[in-house]
Amino acid sequence: MREVRHWDWFGDVVRDGTYGYDLEALLAVEPVVPPAGFEELWRGWYAAAREVPPDPILTPIGRQGAHEVFVVEHTVADGLRLRGWLAMPAGGPARFGMVHGHGYGGREAPDWSRVPDDAAVIFPIARGQGVFNAGLGAPTPEDGHVLFGIDSVERYALGRCAVDLWHAASALLDVVGPLPLYFVGESFGGGIGALALPWDDRFVGATLVVPSFGQYDLRLRLPCEGSGERVRHHVAEHPEAREVLRFFDASTAAGFVHVPVRVEAALWDGHVPPPGQFAVANALEDVELSVLPAGHTEYPGLDAVLAESYAATRAHALRSVARAVGGAAGAR
Repeated sequence: MREVRHWDWFGDVVRDGTYGYDLEALLAVEPVVPPAGFEELWRGWYAAAREVPPDPILTPIGRQGAHEVFVVEHTVADGLRLRGWLAMPAGGPARFGMVHGHGYGGREAPDWSRVPDDAAVIFPIARGQGVFNAGLGAPTPEDGHVLFGIDSVERYALGRCAVDLWHAASALLDVVGPLPLYFVGESFGGGIGALALPWDDRFVGATLVVPSFGQYDLRLRLPCEGSGERVRHHVAEHPEAREVLRFFDASTAAGFVHVPVRVEAALWDGHVPPPGQFAVANALEDVELSVLPAGHTEYPGLDAVLAESYAATRAHALRSVARAVGGAAGAR
């Protein structure tokens, strides 16, 4: 990769978004080891989530591109009814299902950039966030979503949001029937996805884009412009919260993932420090790593990078599904 002088791109920025790491140093960042009881806790949450009927209700809103789109409302573990969008291929049966997360703050509409035409897809919106669920089950990001319940492993918002992804997957499969699933998540959604992915064997692959919540040993030492800054200040004042965060480190969870994962990790990012992103990628067993020039910002050539990334996710999803389906057929 050609050497890039990031300060030439970004001009008057608050800080150097490389945090002093070059690519070699980023590839050497270690994930955080799991605390005692980590795997048992997450597997228990998953088992409990699978016992909850999703009871999805669909409201049609019309066709968008290759998909028929619905607003979907479904149940999650603590009795909340969360809303998002669900879409099915207009041209025929779905080949696979996709659970498509979002960045911190939610989403205002479906994003089709990484969705193949023959995928059924649910766009869940995290509790407390977005156009449908603002303040529901958690405060909005502006009101402290990322700190909500941080005094308790059982109640912390990040854990509840990860559990909600399993419920979204169940809602999608309740509608479209048994299909292999693929996950896509960016930033907040990438970190939450990394937490949820290892325990749910319905997923056969994933793309994590500039994933958040990785490597808290470093994350808590690196000032940033994203939600991590509120967490960093909180832990400085309440150091006991560090023990809670050990159960919500995306780099720790990534070590338990056994399906192929595509990670897009940035060399420069003032919102999600790159060492945390690369710690997630470095922990994975089967990783396709795409090194981005930067994350959470615009820069020269961004449109071309995005077009390549979108196509690569779609291709990775199709390969992951084909491998899973072929492996299942061979086992019979």
